[in-house]
Parts: sequence; structure tokens; C-alpha cells
Amino acid sequence: QVHLRESGGGLVQAGGSLRLSCAASGRTFSTRAVAWFRQTPGKQREFVAGIEWSGGGTYYADSVKGRFTISGDSAKKTVYLQTNSLKPEDTGVYSCATGRSVYSGWLEYDYWGQGTQVTVSS
Repeated sequence: QVHLRESGGGLVQAGGSLRLSCAASGRTFSTRAVAWFRQTPGKQREFVAGIEWSGGGTYYADSVKGRFTISGDSAKKTVYLQTNSLKPEDTGVYSCATGRSVYSGWLEYDYWGQGTQVTVSS
């Protein structure tokens, strides 16, 4: 089993930045990709960004391209999401998840963290 713990969320004004972290523990050798999703009340989980450990390929939702950057530190078993130029519509609970590859559909992922709240005020 893989355990994921997110941190770094908070309240920020529009235009600000936050750095989210996703720390993994447990049977992480089976993890080939990590993705960030976000969710707001009444809406489905939305794919934000993903990274593949082998080759380091990164993928982004169109809504965050150019503003968010995903990166990973394999030694620390941690994935980061640097969020810049935040907008009120970026508000939500951000969760990380592990899977065999990066997919935009949340059902493709095996393990999830509890999430961290990001609130962007206008």
C-alpha cells in the first residue's frame, strides 16, 4: 500500500503563489506516475498536472499551463506543484494520486492523499 500526504495549501490573494507537496511512503516502488487533481463542492475531480517518474514527462491541464509546474524528487519520494499567478477559479481541495501512468481520468489512479485546501481570494 502507498500512503500519500499533501501539504502547502492555504489562503492567498489572486496573483499569488503556493507550493504544494505530496510525500509518499509505503510500497512506492510500484508507483510510476503521480498526478494532482482538484475538486470543488458539486464538481467532479479535475486533473491539474501529472508527472511520470521514468523519463520525467510532465502533463498539464490547459487551464493551468504556463502557471503551474509539477516536479519530483525521487530520493525524497515527494512531488511538488508550484502554483503561480493564482486565480479565484483555482480554489479547491488539491489531492495527489499515484498510478501506472498519467491519465486525466481520476478513476485510473490507485492511491490518494487526503488533500490540501487552496483558497484564492479576489
